[in-house]
Amino acid sequence: MNMKSFQQVTLDADFCVVGGGMAGVCAAVAAARHGAKTVLVQDRPMLGGNASSEIRMWICGAVGINLKETGILEEIQLENMRYNPSRQYNIWDHILINFVQRQKNLTLLLNCSCDGVEMDGSRIKAVNAWQLTTQKQYTINAKFFADCSGDSVLRVSGAEFRAGREARSEYNESHAPEVADNKTMGNSILIQTKHTNVHKPFEPLPFAHIFEEKGYHRPISARDNFWWVETGGEQDTIADAEEIRDELAKIIFGVWDLTKNSSKGVAKNFEIEWIGVLPGKRENIRYIGDHVLTQNDVEKQGKFDDMIAYGGWSMDDHHPAAFYHPGAPTIFHPAPKPYGIPYRSLYSKNIDNLFFAGRNISATHMAMSSTRVMGTCAILGQAAGTAAALAVKYNLSPRGIYEEKITELQETLMDDDCWIPWHARKMSDLTKNATLSAEVSYGIAPEVLRNGIDRGLDKKLDQEITLEELQKNVPDAGLEPYRFVTDFGKAVEYRFEQPELITEARMVFDSNVRDMAIKRLECYYPENGWDVELPDTLIKEFSIQIQTVPGGEWQEVAYVEDNFQRLVRIPVGRKAVAIRLIPEVSWGADKAYIHAFDIK
Repeated sequence: MNMKSFQQVTLDADFCVVGGGMAGVCAAVAAARHGAKTVLVQDRPMLGGNASSEIRMWICGAVGINLKETGILEEIQLENMRYNPSRQYNIWDHILINFVQRQKNLTLLLNCSCDGVEMDGSRIKAVNAWQLTTQKQYTINAKFFADCSGDSVLRVSGAEFRAGREARSEYNESHAPEVADNKTMGNSILIQTKHTNVHKPFEPLPFAHIFEEKGYHRPISARDNFWWVETGGEQDTIADAEEIRDELAKIIFGVWDLTKNSSKGVAKNFEIEWIGVLPGKRENIRYIGDHVLTQNDVEKQGKFDDMIAYGGWSMDDHHPAAFYHPGAPTIFHPAPKPYGIPYRSLYSKNIDNLFFAGRNISATHMAMSSTRVMGTCAILGQAAGTAAALAVKYNLSPRGIYEEKITELQETLMDDDCWIPWHARKMSDLTKNATLSAEVSYGIAPEVLRNGIDRGLDKKLDQEITLEELQKNVPDAGLEPYRFVTDFGKAVEYRFEQPELITEARMVFDSNVRDMAIKRLECYYPENGWDVELPDTLIKEFSIQIQTVPGGEWQEVAYVEDNFQRLVRIPVGRKAVAIRLIPEVSWGADKAYIHAFDIK
């Protein structure tokens, strides 16, 4: 059998996403759910990027009371809590893959690296990609493309981009260096250790750096059993990636030799359990969009008319020399919690059909030092994917969505449980005009179920929440009313003057967005492992019932027994004079907590 060329496969799609980190996953899923035929191209055998089992970085995001990112990211993380309570990264990998594979309109290509583009003027016509496992050469034709690769691989299209740090004077950024340079934040490899009952000797591999024992060594405990090592910011974190990886390995084995064999004995009963091979990247290439987000935008809270997402992580600026820098490895410049991010930073200034989401959005180095965290990247991805679906629907360019459909984009995102600060979700006329009542209320009127605010908002939202305030267990009494409270078995009801066609019932339950950390996988493992439980305030069982004529019997549309999601939609497709929600059981709380109940 002779074979002179590899198998050629052509796929036609509305939307092609390159990069399967959290931004790419959320972009692809969002577009597919809104009707766009989508292809997701990922160059690794798993999804998640820096959050995958290859790198094992936790998903950080906005820091603050009630600022946890929701939408598709929250959906994935709650599913992980349900099926992966021990927080195992190898299970997380499969949860992510299955989550993507079961989405309609979405084709996933793993182990598939983009190796070129085909252009039609200022538009990308196709992406070419090589799949290592099947030895197939793919050509993916699409109307729109999104670069969620982190490394901005689609810059070969001729898209404008920036690398390195801007000069302080260019955007009048006080934290930027005086002179522009090509330096970035570095790459990291994580190391995890485990506690042992006896001392097990360790001898470093021959390539390891040898460090002298001096000064203080970080103590090791069964709870705090991971380190990360960073370097490469003074090199090119893409072109020099292999060299940087080798240097990280030399440092890690040298540091562990120093720690394990220290005369202080801090790691005597520990041994290495896992060392990453693929470095996680923080920074390299940033695209140029119609708006470049800056330090000043962040500090002014980013109250853009086209706000589609938010950040709330500090401007966490790592020194380019990283491990070899004698001073503090990072400076946490304050940032408001939250601040808005504009849609115009998610599409290319000069390539007519290119979106991007993740750490490569249109932002300066200083702004990117905050927006780069994965929780923020995920909601940026959902915004880009939703915009792409609207662009397909209306035959508009990414810029055309800004010019003609930005309000619809914002409303769609909020309907999909993506919070946009200082915005209230729009209610349907059916919801607004109905009479809303409840059998039991604990001092909060049921009107909060249709006020368009699906999380607690601090009364001083326009002011930065201090670290001291974050460290306190702030009670609900200090927040504006944001959820309805009732007893199990008691109904919340909408009633109409005449029969109305109800398409669906939409609920937002309380999944505890007050705490950003409970749903993420951690870098460290306690000695006895993790045992994570779903938020106790989340509704587990509930029923939806309708009444077709006044005074008639209630008919059950759905009874859900094992809900573990925050946003739930129940198809109805019936005419009725009333519809009601009856919460029956939670995952542990003694009352029923509901953010929203509305109908379409």
